[in-house]
Amino acid sequence: MNAAILVAAGKGTRMGAGVDKLFLQVAGRPVVAHTWQRFDRAECIGEIIVVVRRGMRKPFLKLAQQYHFQKPFRIIGGGKERQDSVWNGLEALSPATEIVAIQDAARPCTDGELIAATIRAAGESGAAVAAQPVTDTVKESADGRFIQRTLDRSRLWSVQTPQTFRVEVIRRALADVRHRGLIFTDDTAACELIGQQVRLVSSVAPNPKVTVPGDLPFIETLLKGKIGF
Repeated sequence: MNAAILVAAGKGTRMGAGVDKLFLQVAGRPVVAHTWQRFDRAECIGEIIVVVRRGMRKPFLKLAQQYHFQKPFRIIGGGKERQDSVWNGLEALSPATEIVAIQDAARPCTDGELIAATIRAAGESGAAVAAQPVTDTVKESADGRFIQRTLDRSRLWSVQTPQTFRVEVIRRALADVRHRGLIFTDDTAACELIGQQVRLVSSVAPNPKVTVPGDLPFIETLLKGKIGF
């Protein structure tokens, strides 16, 4: 069986004080409701684990009831860091789960084809990630004031979610991270640590994440163009 972990335990500090970006209304419903719906409708997903911060279990249960999500789901508590929340999600998976797609709950435009493509690639390679080649010229700066050098963008990719893995692979990778006392904000970085190759899966359609208020108009335009939303 394949499962999804929706990581919804972050603080979203870049959105501004007192703002929960996951419950901001966009295209007629909260951001996280769009994300959850994507995975609820994905034929390749059998169950959904939603990892939330303390005190947020009831709002997410209410959300599931309001939008009549059909897939089996569990809502569990998150951890101090993102990797701790992912670990908690892995611990909550059904024993029969072979492949897991880990998704930012604030990334509401991910389409079913991309979810399925990362699952296929993870099945073949052990790990896969949705990504887009970088098209802008990228500069490196050590102090944030002056340019040191220009990077070769032909070799650069911007990674997104889902980040999808064979369950035993991501468990082994995160266990190593925890053992070493490291902090990563990206699950594929944990795979790099143990020498696990990660397949790049090109994200053809826009797949943005809600990070700052200026992201919402673009995301609303994308969502309104989707059938059924």
